[in-house]
Amino acid sequence: MINTQLLNPKSIVVIGGSNNIHKPGGKVLKNIIAGNFAGNLYVTNPKEDKIQGVKSFRDASKLPQVDLAIIAIAARFCPQTIDILAHQKGTRAFIILSAGFSEENEEGAKLEAQIVETINSVNGSLIGPNGIGVLNQNYSGVFTTPIPKLDSQGVDFISGSGATAVFIMESGVPNGLTFSSVYSVGNSAQIGVEDILKYLDETYEHGISSPVKLLYIESVNKPQMLLKHASSLIKKGCRIAAIKSGNSEAGSRAASSHTGALASSDIAVDALLRKAGVVRCAGRDELVTVASIFMHKELKGKNIAIITHAGGPAVMLTDALSDGGLEIPHIEGDKANQLLEKLYPGSSVSNPIDFLATGSAEQLGHIIDACENDFDNIDAMFVIFGSPGLVPVFDAYEVLSKKMAICKKTIYPILPSIVNAEKEVESFLASGRINFPDEVTCANALVKVYSTPKPVAEIEESTPIDKIKIRSIIDRCSNGYMNPTDVQELLDAARIDRAGESVVTTKEEAIIEAENLGYPIVMKVVGPVHKSDVGGVMLNVKNTDAVRKEFERMMQIKDTTAILLQPMLSGTELFVGAKREDKFGHIILCGLGGIFIEVMKDTQAGIVPVGMNEAHSMIQKLRSYKIIQGVRGQEPISEDKFAKSIVCLSALLSAAPEIFEMDLNPLLGSANRVVAVDARIRLEKN
Repeated sequence: MINTQLLNPKSIVVIGGSNNIHKPGGKVLKNIIAGNFAGNLYVTNPKEDKIQGVKSFRDASKLPQVDLAIIAIAARFCPQTIDILAHQKGTRAFIILSAGFSEENEEGAKLEAQIVETINSVNGSLIGPNGIGVLNQNYSGVFTTPIPKLDSQGVDFISGSGATAVFIMESGVPNGLTFSSVYSVGNSAQIGVEDILKYLDETYEHGISSPVKLLYIESVNKPQMLLKHASSLIKKGCRIAAIKSGNSEAGSRAASSHTGALASSDIAVDALLRKAGVVRCAGRDELVTVASIFMHKELKGKNIAIITHAGGPAVMLTDALSDGGLEIPHIEGDKANQLLEKLYPGSSVSNPIDFLATGSAEQLGHIIDACENDFDNIDAMFVIFGSPGLVPVFDAYEVLSKKMAICKKTIYPILPSIVNAEKEVESFLASGRINFPDEVTCANALVKVYSTPKPVAEIEESTPIDKIKIRSIIDRCSNGYMNPTDVQELLDAARIDRAGESVVTTKEEAIIEAENLGYPIVMKVVGPVHKSDVGGVMLNVKNTDAVRKEFERMMQIKDTTAILLQPMLSGTELFVGAKREDKFGHIILCGLGGIFIEVMKDTQAGIVPVGMNEAHSMIQKLRSYKIIQGVRGQEPISEDKFAKSIVCLSALLSAAPEIFEMDLNPLLGSANRVVAVDARIRLEKN
C-alpha cells in the first residue's frame, strides 16, 4: 500500500547516513538537504553524532518518532532495524536502497520476506529493496543524480531498475523533459510498478495530476492490475509509454501447437499494453522521445507540414513520417503564393516548406501563421531550425516558442544545433519548451504514438454461446487433447462455424460417411499431433476406391486411432489459436495460415476477452491484410466473419478456462464464410 508517510513525510531518517557522499547513505542525505526538505531530518550512524550538519543517532532505538526511513545499511542488519522502527518509532514508510536480498540468493530472499512481513504487520509501505529510492516534490529520496526539474505537470516515472531510471532521466533532462515523481521499485518486495500505477490512477485529477506516465518494467507480475489502471488513466486523459525488457527467449518453449510455439510471454505483454493503449518503446531514447511528444498537444490528424531551412534533415524527416503512414500533403493555391512572396527568392512552400539557410525569424513566423490559419490540409508542424554558427538565432527560437504557446495545431521543434546554438537552445528550454535534437528519432516516435490504439472499451457480451453445453463437455473430458467428437460439439456450442465431418474406425464406415458428406473429401488421421508431417492428410479423395485405399494406408501410421473425413472446401487458409499464459490468462493469435504462420510468423495477438472492434484491429494489423481485402482480382475474405471467429473463440475461452492450447488451423475464408476445417484442443485442468 502507498501511504501519506511515503509520499509526504513530516520526518525522515537516513539509516546508515554518512559524510561520504560517494556512498548511497551519504549521497541520499545530501540530496534531501539540497532539496530543502521541510520536515525533520535525522540520521543513524554508529560512529557519528552529527553528519552533514544533521543530528545523528548511534542506535535506531534512540530515534524520535519518524514517518519515513531511508535505509542504506547491509542487508543482514535491515530486519532488526526495521522491526524497531515499525514497532517502536511509528515508522510507516520504508525505502531500502541496500542490495543483497532476493536478487542475490536464497538467504537474501528470506531476509526480504521477513522485512515485508514486519512492514505489512503495521500497514506500512515499502519501496525496494535494491533501488535508487523515491523522488518527488516533497523530498529527494534518491542517492543518484541528476535531480531533474520537478513540476506537477512533468512526468511520473516508475522503474523496475534504478540504473535505468538514472539513464532515462539523463536522456530526458538535457532536452527539457521535466518530472513530477520518480519511483525506483527495485525488487518490488511489497510495492511494484503495477501498484504505483494503481495509486496514480485512483488519485488522478485531470489538469492537476501529471498527464504523462513512463514505465520501465522488467517483469509483469500483476497483468490485470496493469491493464485495468493503465486503461483507466488513459481514458481519463493521461498518456502512458512503457519499456518492457527481457522480450527474447532462448527459443520458443517446446509446444505441440502453432499457438504454443508462437505465444511467448512477450507477445502477451505486447497484447496487454496495446489493449491498455500504452505506447510500447524499445529503448531509453525512444521512451524519452515519446514522453516529450506526450508533453505537446495531441496530434489530431495525420497531415504534417515540414518547415525547414535545411534540405537534408527535411528529406530524412519526410521519409520517416511517410514510411510510418503519416502524410506530407502538397501545399498550393493563392494562400501558398501569398506566403511565397514573403520569403526570399528560391524558397519553396510546396511542403516541405524550405525558406533557405538565410531565412529569418520573421519569415518563420509568417510560415507558422500560414500553416495554422490558411492551410486546412495541415494538422501539425515540424520546425527544423539549426545554426551554422555564423549568427545567434535567439530571435527565431523566441518566435517559435511564442507560436507554440498560441497555435492550436501541434508544433514539434527540431533544434539540432546543440553545439553551435547551445545558448539559444538553453534559452528555449528555460522557457518551458522541449527540444527534439534528431528529426528521424522524433518522427519514428510520433508514428508509434499515432499508431498505438486507444484503450479497448469494455466488452459487452453479445456472442450467444451455449455456456451450459460448453461446461458439460469440459467437465466430462480429461486433461490432454480432446477427441474429435468432443471438439466438434465444443465448436458448435461456441457458435464457431465448422466443416461437416465424421470420424470413422472401419473401411465400411469410411465409405458410407464419404458418400454422405459428398465427394471430393479430405481424409485426416486422428491421433498424431502434426498430421501433415507423417503423411496423415490426403486431399481431394474422389471415389470409393480411393477412400478404401487411403483408409488402409493411414491406419498404419503410428499413433493413429481413427480417420476424420471432411468435405473438400476451398478458400484462403486462415489461422486462429489460443494459449493460456501464466498470470495473463488466454492469448488469442490470428493470421493467415500456411506459409504466413509457418515461415513469416505473421500473427497478431489479443488478450481475452476480445470484442469485435479489437478483433478487427488485430486483423487489420496483419502484414498480409491486403490479401484479406482481396488483391489482383482475388476474392476478398469476409473480415466480419473472420473477426466473429475470434470473438466466438474468446467467449469459449472465458467459459472454459481449462483450455490450455487450441488451434483452429486452418480455417478457410471466402467472401461469404469463414469455416474451421481442423481444430485441436488441449485441456489442462487445475
